[in-house]
Amino acid sequence: MPSKKMAVKAESLSQKDTWISIAIIGVLFFVFGFVSWINAILIPYFKIAFTLSNFDSYLVAFAFYISYLVMSIPSSYLLKAVGFKKGMMFGFFIMAVGAYIFIPAAMGRTYEVFLLGLFTLGTGLAVLQTAANPYVTILGPKDKAVQRISIMGIFNKGAGILAPIIFAAVVLRVGDTELFQQLETMGELEKNAVLDELIQRVIIPYAVVGTVLVGLGILVRFSPLPEIDTEHESAELAEANSSKTSILQFPHLILGALAIFLHVGTQVIAIDTVIGYANSYGIGLMEAKVFPSFTLAFTIIGYLIGISLIPKVITQVNILRICTLLGTTFTLLILFTSGDVTLFGITTDVSIWFVVLLGLANSLVWAGIWPLALDGLGRFTKLGASIMIMGLCGNAIMPLIYGYLADLYDVRFAYWVLFPCYLYLVYYAVYGHKVRKWAFAK
Repeated sequence: MPSKKMAVKAESLSQKDTWISIAIIGVLFFVFGFVSWINAILIPYFKIAFTLSNFDSYLVAFAFYISYLVMSIPSSYLLKAVGFKKGMMFGFFIMAVGAYIFIPAAMGRTYEVFLLGLFTLGTGLAVLQTAANPYVTILGPKDKAVQRISIMGIFNKGAGILAPIIFAAVVLRVGDTELFQQLETMGELEKNAVLDELIQRVIIPYAVVGTVLVGLGILVRFSPLPEIDTEHESAELAEANSSKTSILQFPHLILGALAIFLHVGTQVIAIDTVIGYANSYGIGLMEAKVFPSFTLAFTIIGYLIGISLIPKVITQVNILRICTLLGTTFTLLILFTSGDVTLFGITTDVSIWFVVLLGLANSLVWAGIWPLALDGLGRFTKLGASIMIMGLCGNAIMPLIYGYLADLYDVRFAYWVLFPCYLYLVYYAVYGHKVRKWAFAK
């Protein structure tokens, strides 16, 4: 168990130490983004390499993110036992194991082993996210938490912009578009040889990623990042929580975890399905690979707006309300608008650009929910954070629902799955975060 003497209260840190800590956590969020958002191109890549249905291809997201549901609470106990820094080191090491699993998976072109590697990567990220999100939430004034989380978001989504582009540059070749079109006409032996060569292109990149992750784990362990005391409660908060014996006695947290579940589901659908949606309009993988980067670029624009305006011009709660309403509006526009438009030199249906604009709508939802959900938890903060991180399994489940609807109907109709999600997020932004007692409680 980490020494209590080593842990410090967040408010006791100097401004210099606070910014050093934010910078280190920013590096972590860059890694989160790079490893997570590369799934946007892994999904169509594996769909070709393993000749998968829409549903089966979204098992990439399922395997990666279901680990958050399974591992988040164990992660909180790990962090409680060894502290933030050692816990983060272990998180990086687990991620490295996941990256290395890609090597035998590629050698045998075995989809199930790739899914195991993705689950292991997600497990390591669950540990890191359980530590990093509450860390940055409490690392400064409460009313500026969205600003800090937005800065982390820029690191995260900036990496997400780079990830599919770098992956495509390293793994895809000139002429692959024609090659993919020829697969259906090839004989079984020739096709298997081509697909074996295609999937084995990931071996060197993921070997490098695994080695980098090991190095980052060692660096974080010996970095100047301080241990933050999340067990401390003010006298007023201790009195308010004196009768609390269970995390379930914080309705605003549980409702917030459901909000996170739905929010991350909408976010991953917007990013991980846009290439497939563009493919349905005749845009090939080599050209469509830029759409996730466009979506993430709009997310970064949203973060910059948040950093500039919160809390001087607009409150955290009001920006959350605006974003959730935008998400609802853009979803309806995806479903009910059509017609070609040319943007950034690409001519395609206007509805694709509303999928891209979901990046703007989603930008400040995560940052808005976290401080509201963790408010007043005191000694329950670590466990509360793990409950919130469990909500990230929405990234696993929501794409499968989208993929099922896409196979059953079509890829455009499947975006109906977003509509009820955004309606709930509007509810949480307007009312749900204020609930401090269950209606059925005595």
